[in-house]
Amino acid sequence: MTSQGQSLNSTLDDNCQVDFRGTLLTINSYLGDQDVEHLKFLCRDSITPKNLEKCGSALDIFEYLLAEEWLTEEDPFFLAELLYTIKQKVLLRHLRYTKEQVENWLPVRRKVSLFRNLLYELSEDISSENLKSMIFLLRESIPKVQMTSLSFLAYLEKQEKIDEDNLTLLEDLCKKIVPNLMRKIDKYKREKASQVRAPPVAKETESLHQGEKELFCHSDIKQLLGALPEVSWQDEHAQSNGDRATPVSLEMLGSSVDTLTSETSTKETAVYRMDRKHRGYCVVVNNHSFTSLSKRPGTNKDAECLRRVFQWLGFRVHIYVNVTKGHLEEVLQYFRTHPGHADGDCFVFCVLTHGKFGAVYSSDGNLIPIRQIMSHFTAQQCPALAHKPKLFFIQACQGEEIQPSVSIEADAVNPEHVPPSLQDSIPVEADFLLGLATVPGYVSFRHVEEGSWYIQSLYNHLKDLVPRQEDILSILTAVNDDVSRQVDKHGTKKQMPQPAFTLRKKVVFPVPQEELLL
Repeated sequence: MTSQGQSLNSTLDDNCQVDFRGTLLTINSYLGDQDVEHLKFLCRDSITPKNLEKCGSALDIFEYLLAEEWLTEEDPFFLAELLYTIKQKVLLRHLRYTKEQVENWLPVRRKVSLFRNLLYELSEDISSENLKSMIFLLRESIPKVQMTSLSFLAYLEKQEKIDEDNLTLLEDLCKKIVPNLMRKIDKYKREKASQVRAPPVAKETESLHQGEKELFCHSDIKQLLGALPEVSWQDEHAQSNGDRATPVSLEMLGSSVDTLTSETSTKETAVYRMDRKHRGYCVVVNNHSFTSLSKRPGTNKDAECLRRVFQWLGFRVHIYVNVTKGHLEEVLQYFRTHPGHADGDCFVFCVLTHGKFGAVYSSDGNLIPIRQIMSHFTAQQCPALAHKPKLFFIQACQGEEIQPSVSIEADAVNPEHVPPSLQDSIPVEADFLLGLATVPGYVSFRHVEEGSWYIQSLYNHLKDLVPRQEDILSILTAVNDDVSRQVDKHGTKKQMPQPAFTLRKKVVFPVPQEELLL
């Protein structure tokens, strides 16, 4: 990038930062001393006690939250949650949230712990007379200083008399003085119990057909994955004896790379924002007929399923049929500069075509690197999509053609050597996901009437798992498991999808209000 370009980007970043801090300054002006004390209590798990003691205003709290990246311009939801909790809901508009949006997002994006929420809610319902009675019962262990209900509960927590797993003292006090508060404690226990769940894990799969072989050597793989230093790969290909699937890593090939399963570990991650004016655009390139390659019967079923499911998720879907190289470049340029991205949450690009390792075919027979397609939507090329998830799904073979049975076809071409320029698949920057129908070097299968194994599985799992508020990586793990278990009618041909990503947060689509009808 030129120094002039760097200067322009720096200026834009500075302006955005000033605008966001201006918003925080406005919010601060509406908050009183009591609000500040409430915020300090709710942030006890986010800001160290020593730093909280220094906070005399909401601005001081905001500064610490910004420093620790609990609060960012791209994702201000934590502040929205805090304002909602302290009943300053009218201020949500400054963060471009509504009360209803925050309520809908809290189950999956909550950062204030259930325990802290419980204490805050209890404090609001403990009257001054109730507080006096509680302090009277505990007089020997409570200092003789003026306390509010909130500072009283904070003191019990600080003295380790209560914690998220030990509410005995609090229950005794409530039963004796404010019995109706037991309902809140019981609710907390139920929610806490339901919150404990196992992380997604790689499931067992069966081995691929023994006649299939890789088309590339280890150095080729290193070249491909070497361009993805922050991308996680997962191969759920297990041995035929039923061993659990093991992650592919560059350590096996001479280096190391994170696995998809490590990204979806027990540590909770942030969630991409999904509350702008619209969900975003979904582009589907559907190549059925080619000038020099075989037709792809069944692909229209895939395109229709993608249209239905992404429209259901709130996307504005555009489908392009039998796209030549020139037409594809026009489509890419159009969406690269589309002004609508500014108000969108996400971007999806799907390609249904023939292909081979690292590339896909246009309808006029030109081989186009996947990386070239994706590079149009980097932060530099498409600033309006910066910090937003960009999801690419490719239904095309990535290697050797296998002779299909009558009803199953392979989306592959002859396995000639692929030029090095096609080895890199995904831009080396954050917020990308690439879902390949198959691992590099293998074919993917498509039923001539029912569509491809991969796209049909993706459609079904989006339909089933989005309402359960599963994130996209968990959904793709389920797709991996499903596709890996499918075989052709002779029981010899199998397939394993391959996701790669540089996502920094979870992609969780809001649950559509209407059911997706078959």
